[in-house]
Amino acid sequence: MTPEGQPRRRVLGGLLVAGAVTLGAAPASASARSGGGTKPTVVLVHGVFADSSGWNDVIARLLRAGFTVIAPANPLRDLAGDSAYVSSVIDAISGPVILVGHSYGGEVITNAGRGHANVKALVYVGAFAPDEGESALQLAGMFPGSKLPDALVTHPFPLPDGTTGTDGYIDPAKFHEVFAKDLPTSVTRLMAATQRPGSVGGLASASGVPAWKSLPSWYVIPSADNVIPAAVQRFMAKRAGSTTVEVKGSSHVVMMSHPDAVVRQILAAHAATR
Repeated sequence: MTPEGQPRRRVLGGLLVAGAVTLGAAPASASARSGGGTKPTVVLVHGVFADSSGWNDVIARLLRAGFTVIAPANPLRDLAGDSAYVSSVIDAISGPVILVGHSYGGEVITNAGRGHANVKALVYVGAFAPDEGESALQLAGMFPGSKLPDALVTHPFPLPDGTTGTDGYIDPAKFHEVFAKDLPTSVTRLMAATQRPGSVGGLASASGVPAWKSLPSWYVIPSADNVIPAAVQRFMAKRAGSTTVEVKGSSHVVMMSHPDAVVRQILAAHAATR
């Protein structure tokens, strides 16, 4: 960090890089094999309007690099329950863990990462990194630029206690523009049809004590994110002291359109914490 508290930034291979970790251009496999130590299990947590398949290109690269990868199905029902579920996944892992969260999945790892001695790092990918008491909906509106509010459609669903909850979807006609503008429309049409809704109550839930206050963090910021404005992500990354990479022109689904940038940040987290 500079004396003014701003992350150091530089341009590398089309990426705007901030922080102390130097990211080389070596292939993922070579980077991950360098040095000794046990490779961590990488746990990838997806967000709302998506599922674990959004990580497929990242997973393929990490597997080739020799990492164990788990991409659990985030329930997307309520923040406390979703975080408890991911925490139970961590409980089943005996070795070191790197938690990676996209979008609302960042809020989940912020809460699920607490209390686990084997969690070594957090990696936020176009994600929320809330402080205690903040919600995803609150943070998304902190700075202008999100196109999600005008694209959101809601449907009621029954809760186990007999009351009614509200699910949020992205209007399929607006999905490409809002969620994944830099992917082919042939892909985003399928994504829109298979999107998993998120409970509006979960998105409005207040977050707990953040794991980033006790764990080092890395951040991938898509500069053309129409869901979580880049300005919001810069604010959260600076506050958490994250080592930051900005991917110019990327949509919200940077792990799909620029998987190498995401993998490099995961490798950087591994190199700094092994």
